[in-house]
Amino acid sequence: MAAAELVVESGPRSTTLAGVGLRAGYSRGIASHHFGSKQALLEALTRGVQSGFVPGLGGLPPGLDRLVRLVDGYVRALADLDVTGRAYLLLWAESAVVPELARVFQERDASFRADLVADVEAGIAGGVVRPDAHPADVAVAVVSQLRGLGLQVLAAGPEPDMARLAAGIAGGWRRSLART
Repeated sequence: MAAAELVVESGPRSTTLAGVGLRAGYSRGIASHHFGSKQALLEALTRGVQSGFVPGLGGLPPGLDRLVRLVDGYVRALADLDVTGRAYLLLWAESAVVPELARVFQERDASFRADLVADVEAGIAGGVVRPDAHPADVAVAVVSQLRGLGLQVLAAGPEPDMARLAAGIAGGWRRSLART
């Protein structure tokens, strides 16, 4: 939590191991001893925050319903970002110019897209997604939309009615992909 707080307050570039140790109430060297480098600290923070951003999806089988619930849950989660969620978005934005962070986010986005591809493929196989849907294209579009909205929320704050926005975006994906 201390690392996330410092990333939000001063940005990833200004966050130091010593600062994290002090914020956590430990010696300046404990974070250095535990993580070894600032890069390892930021990677651990990124990996820890990204898991479980949308709770309740773990037990769902791949398919259109899981994809739509993920989109809806992601947008709703943006309405009430805690410090770790804000830190994740700041780190993601910073990954565009910091190669060490870029690698972590490239891995994460590849995994995210792979899950979405599995959802579309399962939906096609189950007859609920249009057979002409291109799973990889859908995955890129969904991730792009969600990440773009995340950056917009980070820069300007959430829209007044994120629940309505979530329902609209999720419903749009359902209508776009559903077999008629």
